[in-house]
Amino acid sequence: MERKSDLLRNTAFIAHVGSGKTSLAEAMLFNGKSTTRLGRVDDGSSNLDFEPEEIKRRITITTSIHHCDWKKHTINLIDTPGDDNFLSDTKASLQAADGVVVVIDATAGVKFGTRKVWGFADELNLPRIIFVNKMDRERSNFYGVVEEITKTFEVKATPVFLPIGAEDKFQGLVDLIKMKAYLYAKDGTGNFEESDVPGDMQDLVRIWREKMLENIVEADDEIMEKYLEGEELSLQEMEETFIKGIKSGLLVPVLGGSSTLNVGVPHLMNLILQGIPAPGERKTLEGKKPGSQEIIRRKAAPDAPFSALVFKTVADPFAGKLTLLRVFSGTLKSDSTVYNANKGSKEKFGQLLILEGKKQQSTEMAVPGDIVAIPKLKETATGDTLCAESDAIIYTPIQPLPPVISYAVEAKVKGSEDKLFTSLARLLEEDPTLRLERDQATSEIVLSGTGQIHLEATCEKLARKFGVEVNLKPLKVPYQETIKKPVQGVIYRHKKQSGGRGQFAEVHFDVSPLERGAGYEFENALVGMNVPRNFVPAVEKGILEAIKTGVLASYPIVDLKVRFYDGKSHEVDSSEMAFKIAASMCLKKAVQDANPVLLEPIMKMEIIVPDDAMGDVMGDLNSRRGRVLGVDTKGRYQVIKAQAPMSEVLKYAIDLNALTAGRGTFRMEHFHYEEVPAQLADKVIAAAKAAG
Repeated sequence: MERKSDLLRNTAFIAHVGSGKTSLAEAMLFNGKSTTRLGRVDDGSSNLDFEPEEIKRRITITTSIHHCDWKKHTINLIDTPGDDNFLSDTKASLQAADGVVVVIDATAGVKFGTRKVWGFADELNLPRIIFVNKMDRERSNFYGVVEEITKTFEVKATPVFLPIGAEDKFQGLVDLIKMKAYLYAKDGTGNFEESDVPGDMQDLVRIWREKMLENIVEADDEIMEKYLEGEELSLQEMEETFIKGIKSGLLVPVLGGSSTLNVGVPHLMNLILQGIPAPGERKTLEGKKPGSQEIIRRKAAPDAPFSALVFKTVADPFAGKLTLLRVFSGTLKSDSTVYNANKGSKEKFGQLLILEGKKQQSTEMAVPGDIVAIPKLKETATGDTLCAESDAIIYTPIQPLPPVISYAVEAKVKGSEDKLFTSLARLLEEDPTLRLERDQATSEIVLSGTGQIHLEATCEKLARKFGVEVNLKPLKVPYQETIKKPVQGVIYRHKKQSGGRGQFAEVHFDVSPLERGAGYEFENALVGMNVPRNFVPAVEKGILEAIKTGVLASYPIVDLKVRFYDGKSHEVDSSEMAFKIAASMCLKKAVQDANPVLLEPIMKMEIIVPDDAMGDVMGDLNSRRGRVLGVDTKGRYQVIKAQAPMSEVLKYAIDLNALTAGRGTFRMEHFHYEEVPAQLADKVIAAAKAAG
């Protein structure tokens, strides 16, 4: 199936969760005859939300791609997640789009998720169209939403269609450019009849048409001059200037509708053909020459050298890995070899697939703008550039959102840890926001992600795709122990005499604290021949074993110096083992006398919150023993720089969401260790002993 670039419209659907963007995409698939019935999210018959985890939660978890034909054009639909836990996938998938439809719930207005995804579209400079959905629902308020959009995003939100009626009386649209009314059948068919503007809407239509024209003419100086001089604009002049305004991003057209009733959707599809640029209309693409900072410019033309960006990977236990790419320039044919410019390697492949929700169909060729999948590439990962080796280029991919919450992952079946690790690594290919590591201090497998639901859905996927069932457990805080005062002349004698050869070793230590973060230091200060030098490594080995488990709660001992200055030995009974045991016991004895204390990890945090939530967030930080170090302003947001103990912020992502109604974001990293306050140390020690 060959497609022409100039007839392609790559359109991403973005929204706050629950605004109905998947239902809208389903209505478009139905209108474009790609499906024979209207798929519904609520009854699990959606063609786009097909993963079991999505059907269970009734939300989009992973971006789904499909296409439909409309008026001799092909619209590629990129249905992205709206839930905060999965927005990194949305951000990455927008790299395949040339424009977006922002879906806003007419009963709820602009929500925090709308702001976040709008910001992603800003980053990539994508033109947008706003569809105010659920106009048939109670408390729908089209004009209230338009006002809110204008205030929130400081854009020229321009209704080009006005709703006829609202709530259960919503029945169609008035076209402000053509001055026609369209009355829809409310049976999901998308059928409508054209008629004149209703009499009771004449005044309203005149006011909004004037506003629309004022916004449209700003896209063209000549047309603006004509308009200001009072000349009548022709329908063609209006439409051409309107389209120019959308593509430049100066104008954001708005229309209302109902995705579940399929009202207004055909008019949105017409608007997509007009306002979303064809791949060839995009600005010249910029990348870098591999291994240098030299900028390469590339035209989105079929006869240019081939280049494409991998924006997503899907891990399938049966089909293997599916690599999803957006072709930016040139032509790609099946059964060929591409060059991975990031890895410096060639990838040979057979099939080239076009995505249709959960299904795929093979194609012989892909042109600029096409979104295709290649199965079973060996080395290619999300973010890589595939291109012609003779004209290599690397595109800079969008960075994934940072993980904000971590849990320890434990296999339900003992002994399947290796399978757990390899299966999770496969899911990491699919989801670059996940992070997997083994904590050296606690030996736990740690899985980090962008939210609680993100990690829960990952574990469900792990069980379904790879048959590995796991438990998520709160992380163990890697406490440490240290000493506060020096002790000198600590002596320990290890003597054992019971049949056969005996054991004898005596060591003399001075133990002193080091500054925080210094670790451990050993000084061999032996003089004389009381201890043969060949036993010194055994003494150090004994100390190293002893500092792994401290005297308070068996946490590692850090920041201390051991000076080994004397001891005694026996020419027959002394052995390496005897000196190792003596050193280990001597250190424990010394630490007990050196005022041992517990240390806890402190995290460095940067928290971005709206102005109105700042007081609550700072108060909450104080209650977590946090320290606010400074506050900067970033637009309408405040950036709080703080430190807090790790034990107090293990689930901070969930709590910050609650405090800011989901509008806050944060990042944190380990900073240093500090002493645990005495009363809390007692609780930690008691808990560690109880866990035994």
